[in-house]
Amino acid sequence: MLNGKRILLIVAGGIAAFKSLELIRRLRERGAAVRCVITDAGARFVTPLSLQALSEDRVYSDMFSLTDESEMGHIQLSRDADLLVVAPATANILARMATGMADELATTVLLATDKPVLAAPAMNVRMWTHAATVANVETLRRRGVHFIGPNDGAMACNEFGPGRMSEPEEIVAAIEAMLAPAERPPQERPLAGKRAVVTSGPTREAIDPVRYISNHSSGKQGHAIASALAALGADVTLVSGPVAIADPPGLRTVHVDSADQMLAACLAAGRIDIAVCAAAVADWKAARPAGSKIKKKAGMAPPSLELTANPDILATLSKSGPQRPALVVGFAAETENLVANAIDKRQRKGCDWIVANDVSSAAGTFGGERNTVHLISAEGVEDWPTMAKDDVALRLAGRIALQLGRPRRAAAAE
Repeated sequence: MLNGKRILLIVAGGIAAFKSLELIRRLRERGAAVRCVITDAGARFVTPLSLQALSEDRVYSDMFSLTDESEMGHIQLSRDADLLVVAPATANILARMATGMADELATTVLLATDKPVLAAPAMNVRMWTHAATVANVETLRRRGVHFIGPNDGAMACNEFGPGRMSEPEEIVAAIEAMLAPAERPPQERPLAGKRAVVTSGPTREAIDPVRYISNHSSGKQGHAIASALAALGADVTLVSGPVAIADPPGLRTVHVDSADQMLAACLAAGRIDIAVCAAAVADWKAARPAGSKIKKKAGMAPPSLELTANPDILATLSKSGPQRPALVVGFAAETENLVANAIDKRQRKGCDWIVANDVSSAAGTFGGERNTVHLISAEGVEDWPTMAKDDVALRLAGRIALQLGRPRRAAAAE
């Protein structure tokens, strides 16, 4: 719940601004007080009167209101709130935030604030993937701005891809995740200031537009790890293959299909401190996927399928160099010789730790709620008892926090 929390909602100019109305309603239902700032462009999509009616508070838009500015209104607005939320966060306002512009009330408030900021991007897919927007988002992340979304889907411009603003309930969940940990003492958020990437779920490698190569991974373990790291204060990007479970609140989720897309999303996350490769990435893909459905014809033998290797995401992230994360954790899903194969995998991939688990049908790991893992590191093998996947995630996140909290001399001596 958000009882007593004060949210300053900044509504920029995009078609997704209509979602801000539902967002206000849901925040009010949870006990939050909402005050709105709307840009001139935002007012072309939703009216200040609508925002005022739902928030039951005045809506601010004019930086040069004499009454407000005689009381340092923009400073007061920026500091009265517990959290500033920019929804929708258009490419335009993100660019102005990144360059420190203060050319209207919304950007002035954002520049003057000393409170946390959450942005919910919404724009055309090409604008979101443009190098300028990618650089602006990376700049803002380094400055501590949090992001929720964008989601994949159809957009008003009739294109499909990442760019849809997160749904109001997703934004509310992210707000709750951000504000609840802020009330906990620092020792309970040992990963604050650390950036993490977690991969989760299966990949799908197209054979033709209808068929694909994949596996039975549910993503439950990877998603739980992402949530556990976020709960300890990390800024987490979850790169998820196609799964049937909801995106965890309080972190950014990037949806992908193939191993190539998953690797690209990991690299696009920029400089990170922690990489946890929990996804079950397909080892092979079709060398030449068919452009149309491969037809079955009577009397014809099954077509041959030529395979080629997928990119090795774990090995790529483990390569030594200035961009290597401080801790790289891989997973080994095995059906036999579990520990021996996992030890060999850690050495071949160059990662720091391997979490080994039995995925044979008898173990019930894929799609199940419990897991039995072994943590392999340079120090040896730890055999963990069978636990719920959420508990495995919490234990692993705690070990990661402990490892990154060690003095550098001790880490270097290992």
